[in-house]
Amino acid sequence: MIQIQIPAPDIVVSKRNQGGERTESPLSNTYGFTDYHKIPRDKGGIILFFDANEDLLFVGKARKLRQRVKKHFEDNVSPIKDHRDEVTKIAVLFVEDAMEREIYETYIINNLEAKYNIEKVFYK
Repeated sequence: MIQIQIPAPDIVVSKRNQGGERTESPLSNTYGFTDYHKIPRDKGGIILFFDANEDLLFVGKARKLRQRVKKHFEDNVSPIKDHRDEVTKIAVLFVEDAMEREIYETYIINNLEAKYNIEKVFYK
């Protein structure tokens, strides 16, 4: 049997209540993630969106992580478009190999039972 272990997140970005002056980033101002700039532009990997209770809302993969995270908050076709306000934490795992990203994404969706992933679900 193949053993898959979910790696620890390389970066975790949490939502903050902002006060005072606005920052330069529209994502920061709109959704409260002031540290999303820590997510690298040139790395691939897995993105995990969590709510305030640490429940997994959605799992995604990307060749370029920062752009994909921004798209989830700006795009009208994102699976979490109606649930963006629920997201309080974003965890990022660096996985450069496309096949490994696919395997990790499917495994995490089913092992942690992501709420808004409707494809690749085998636990229902």
